[in-house]
Amino acid sequence: MKGLHFLSIALLGIILTVSSCSVDEPLPVNEEEVITTLRYVLTPTGGGDAVIFEFQDLDGDGGDDPIITNGTLAANTAYSGSIELLNEAESPVEDITVEIRAEAEAHQFFYATTATDLTIGYNDADANNQPIGLETAVNTGAATTGTLTITLRHEPLKSADNVANGDITNAGGETDIEVTFDVTIQ
Repeated sequence: MKGLHFLSIALLGIILTVSSCSVDEPLPVNEEEVITTLRYVLTPTGGGDAVIFEFQDLDGDGGDDPIITNGTLAANTAYSGSIELLNEAESPVEDITVEIRAEAEAHQFFYATTATDLTIGYNDADANNQPIGLETAVNTGAATTGTLTITLRHEPLKSADNVANGDITNAGGETDIEVTFDVTIQ
């Protein structure tokens, strides 16, 4: 009887121990921001109408095709460029640009072009004096056509070789958005 009493207490102890253990709660996931719209506005530094390149995909990947507005730039002209990112699937619309500015050390835009007479340089920097790319200086030369690819990287290696010069090759990190526009210089 004494053995049965001991076995009952031991079994009860095991049951209480197992039932009192809780499953570890999963760590919260840091969800990436949803970007439905990328707007790149180029304003001639000498005055004139702005040229707007825009990508809009309100229903996200896999739905309807995105709406892409390409642009025509004037030859031999300097432009001031600015990027705006939005989540227009939210109501009210969420301005993702604010988050990118607040987390500037963790983001960088990259600009790649096949248009031979189009150059784009950074006009802003984070607290570590590394480029962000929300603000740019753009210069056109002779008439040409090509593409302009804008890529936003999250947590790039900004100190890696040539990353500060806009070369995405060694940047690493995760791509938040990448859009290719057709560009004409005339």
